[in-house]
Amino acid sequence: MSGEAQSSAEYIQHHLVNWCAGNCDPVTHQAAGFWAFHVDTLLFGWLLAGLMAWISFAVGRVLTTGTPGTLQNVVESVVEFVQTQVRDIFPGSNPLIGPLAITIFIWVFLMNAMDLIPVDLLPLIGRMFGFEYLKVVPTTDLGTTFALALSVFALIIYYNIKIKGPIGYLKQFLFHPFGKYLIPVNIIMTTIEEVAKPVSLGLRLFGNMFAGELIFMLIALLSLASIFLLPFQVVLGSLWAIFHILIITLQAFIFMLLTIVYLGMAHTSEEEH
Repeated sequence: MSGEAQSSAEYIQHHLVNWCAGNCDPVTHQAAGFWAFHVDTLLFGWLLAGLMAWISFAVGRVLTTGTPGTLQNVVESVVEFVQTQVRDIFPGSNPLIGPLAITIFIWVFLMNAMDLIPVDLLPLIGRMFGFEYLKVVPTTDLGTTFALALSVFALIIYYNIKIKGPIGYLKQFLFHPFGKYLIPVNIIMTTIEEVAKPVSLGLRLFGNMFAGELIFMLIALLSLASIFLLPFQVVLGSLWAIFHILIITLQAFIFMLLTIVYLGMAHTSEEEH
């Protein structure tokens, strides 16, 4: 039993290790310093970004007002859905918000959707080409989710300063939420509130996708335990995959929605705030 438990633990641990390059520990293959790069995260993230750009370009070249094709219908539905969210939530107008929201929603969805590929398929192909470690879901890497969250946070700070001015943004820290008589408390509370935005964005997406990936690994372990459990594994894996489609879509939607909300708050004047 201890051998089986160790084997299962090794299986899961192996699938949780990224393809690391640069400043990496030669034993654990984990990042050992700042200049360590998760090559698989970057590779799949860029490939999916390229796929998104190619699909957008291909649809844009053949746009028609007559009888659009299936792909154009799908893209137009996504664009209209995101535009509705922006119109309902975002105050005023900013030509960046719509394209940003669409990009976030589609890109995060595509990265999440990599979790629906059989958990051993791409790592097995990778080992055939000499790559021992390969994680295929970019959003199960904290580097990805926090990079996205910090990019949004940088825009939040930029628009806060642009709309409110440096003095107005500083006043938000000094006098919000309890007024001028509790400035030290206001600074602490507002700082926590601001820092919580990228932290919640990054951790929420990472936590949900990491948990979903871990469940797929546990289901995959059934066939390792006994060949007779293979039919049960197929049924259970299929059911979880169907349910997981809802999770990956919902997480992409939440990340997009919170981005619109936070940027909308940054566009609110001091009086409205």
